[in-house]
Amino acid sequence: MDTSSRIAAQLVLDLVAMCLLTFAIYYPRHRRRDLVPAYLALNAGLFTVVAALAAVSGKGGAALGFGMFGVLSIVRLRSDAVQQEEVAYYFTTLVLGLVCGLPHLAFSLKAGLSAVLLLVVWAADSPRLLAGSRRSVVTLDAVHSDPAALRADLARRLGEPLHWTVMEVDYVRDLTVVDVRYREPARLAAPVWESV
Repeated sequence: MDTSSRIAAQLVLDLVAMCLLTFAIYYPRHRRRDLVPAYLALNAGLFTVVAALAAVSGKGGAALGFGMFGVLSIVRLRSDAVQQEEVAYYFTTLVLGLVCGLPHLAFSLKAGLSAVLLLVVWAADSPRLLAGSRRSVVTLDAVHSDPAALRADLARRLGEPLHWTVMEVDYVRDLTVVDVRYREPARLAAPVWESV
């Protein structure tokens, strides 16, 4: 298979994998349209760089490789607008671009590794996995000096607290900001009314 055909086949594999990741897994679960083009552009850019590095191997490829990692190190994922599960999608996007663009890896192995990545993300981000466990940052209208009182207040408002961290206490406004992991209370079944 000549170089152009090989790169075209790799590109098709990469695009299929990315469409599955973004349109079949990510968007239906998170509904953040603004991140879809970011994932696709990042993946396509990385695939292009890896394919170019393969084409110029021995002719400045090492310099391009160091430049690529320098550019990737500039990408910051520490924004409050990006959740940790979305960082996982960024990472998967990067890895798919790298794996699909590698020149000396068998196509079947690339397809298999891509499928494994997609399966892991699909399962790990499944709404059914740890469905009752939640995380919230809450602002309480009280300052609790006793941890048991804080636990009881969180349990009353959210459900069973599993772990919490007090992030801020404001004695002037009588507020407490808490980052809490909790288990949602079981949904109560609707009452069945019987006619008398």
